[in-house]
Formats: sequence, structure tokens, C-alpha cells
Amino acid sequence: MESENCNGNGIGFFGLLTLLFIFLKLTNHINWSWIWVLSPLWISLLIGITFIVIALIINKKII
Repeated sequence: MESENCNGNGIGFFGLLTLLFIFLKLTNHINWSWIWVLSPLWISLLIGITFIVIALIINKKII
């Protein structure tokens, strides 16, 4: 029987944080607007875009 390698491609920190915020919002434990409840999604996207832009600048692909 061959052993299969399983990569750790789980939900991640920001995914869990988003689920936690949604749970807290829907159970009325927090009274935040939905933009802040979903903020881990767009914050992680902004971090990713920032890293890509920095990498492109370092490699002089843009400027």
C-alpha cells in the first residue's frame, strides 16, 4: 500500500478568523458591521497583493 503525501492546504488563519467573526456576528455576540466581520478576507488579499508588488519591484519588472 502506497502512502499518500498530504499537503497542509487547510483553511488557514484568516479563514478561521473569518468563520469565527461570522459565528460571533450571527449569534449576536459582536455588533460589528459586515465589512469588519469579513475584514480578514480583504486584509489577507491586500497583504498578498503587497507582497506581489514588492517582489515585482525588487525584480525590476515594473519600474
